[in-house]
Amino acid sequence: MPQAKTRQLLIDVARRLFAKHGLETTTMNDIAEASGKGRRTLYTYFKSKDDVYRAVIDGELMRISSTYLAVARKSLPPEAKIVELLFAHLSLIKEAVERNGNLRAEFFRNIWQVESVRKKYDRIECDILRKTIEDGVQQGVFEVDDIALTTDIIHGCLKGLEVPYIFGRLGTGMDISTSRPIVRRLIHKALGKGSA
Repeated sequence: MPQAKTRQLLIDVARRLFAKHGLETTTMNDIAEASGKGRRTLYTYFKSKDDVYRAVIDGELMRISSTYLAVARKSLPPEAKIVELLFAHLSLIKEAVERNGNLRAEFFRNIWQVESVRKKYDRIECDILRKTIEDGVQQGVFEVDDIALTTDIIHGCLKGLEVPYIFGRLGTGMDISTSRPIVRRLIHKALGKGSA
């Protein structure tokens, strides 16, 4: 089995074990045994369980990022694209957390570790948001003085909504039919021509 496939197999097995049994109770032996690989092979790819955990988080974020990029490639007007990107972000984060069962608590308990892995994906998201805002400014749809700061503010607000969204604490649980018009109005008021 090529090295990349072996490494990915170990990550997939670890993610399933972490999701089922939790990070604390899953051991490197469990991962080696469940993957059908020896401890030696596991330690060839990962120094510790924390290394494996970071790789699991990275894999989940890569999954989110590729789907987010697909949304970014849609041919939509800038205002509609921003709304799509915001909802995609929240839905993808919630899906990743729900998909990982017992690991979900670990995501929140080790938020700083998750954040350190997440930095490169945050940059990708910010680049997409910035480009969408720039397109809106060029098309005369948005009026934004500081695109970089505006991007950072939107992205920061979005990340702040993740936990309440995941736990259904946003109004009526962020039902798309009722919340999409509200989000659209907020974006229009914040970025639209004559909004300043």
